[in-house]
Amino acid sequence: MATKRPASRAPQKTSGSSSAKKRSGRPGGRPAAAARSGNPAAASRATARDWIAGARLRTLSLAIAPVALGTAVAHVNAGADILIAVLCLATAVLLQIGVNYANDYSDGVRGTDAQRVGPRRLTGSGAAPARAVLTVALVFFGLGALAGLAVVVLSGQYWLLLIGGVAIAAAWFYTGGRRPYGYAGLGELVAFVFFGLVATVATTYVQIVDAPLDAWLAGIIAGLFAAAVLLVNNIRDRGQDALAGKRTLAVRLGDRAARILFAVLIVGAYGVLAWFAALYVWAPYVYFTLLIGAPVILIVLLARTAAELVLALKLTSLAALLTGLALAAAIAF
Repeated sequence: MATKRPASRAPQKTSGSSSAKKRSGRPGGRPAAAARSGNPAAASRATARDWIAGARLRTLSLAIAPVALGTAVAHVNAGADILIAVLCLATAVLLQIGVNYANDYSDGVRGTDAQRVGPRRLTGSGAAPARAVLTVALVFFGLGALAGLAVVVLSGQYWLLLIGGVAIAAAWFYTGGRRPYGYAGLGELVAFVFFGLVATVATTYVQIVDAPLDAWLAGIIAGLFAAAVLLVNNIRDRGQDALAGKRTLAVRLGDRAARILFAVLIVGAYGVLAWFAALYVWAPYVYFTLLIGAPVILIVLLARTAAELVLALKLTSLAALLTGLALAAAIAF
């Protein structure tokens, strides 16, 4: 009997701990891998390569493309300000990296990443302490905020501090906080708004204090690609997210509808590109990026394995970057 009493008490303790975590907004508690090992030293095994991978460098295309597009529109309308453009790029890239580490931290402590099919995460795998990942995320948010503050000071548009604050809050509450909107299926919409419209139009505005139609349309293209990148990532993780209670748009729509929506987003981006193709002599050549965009639609529609969807994610990020840079060049020159 003495050997059975600890076993009967253990589930009660685990249940109480789980309740406490749910009340605190961290229902997953300690990362699964670390919990299984029972060895705090296991959380110190992350290498420099792991930390670089945690930055998810391929997603930086979502930060680079809108800044390039916004600067190109500013250039043809009243002349670009290179210093402000560089600071806009630094702001976007630093915040994007901050988002990636914050997402790693929040999903890890919630237990969402306990059974991933893609690359392992620092927190969820137990490779790094959750506190260390959170600290790195906050450092990048802080650096991004400083770069953004420099943009505001140089442009003299202090009201943009409010927009910057909202952008940082959106970055954190994607998977952080008690009710993350990424767990409610709103991630793609917010990605469209902030990595598309806000990033592109704001980049133009701080350089020429104007927001012409071309900036908004370019922002739509960047936003549709950003939403597509997030959607294909969530399609890959749909099964695991559903089990973890993460109700992404892919989970809410179901597999087939989510794949069709991905195709609509990509086709929509190339549809808006027609506006620029009619106005700028070099813009029609941007359609050469369909050599990537068209196959990736087929891959997503027909994919049966996680590996195929990982390939689609990489290709979508590449298409977003090349389309953004090519269109920026077509507009500017």
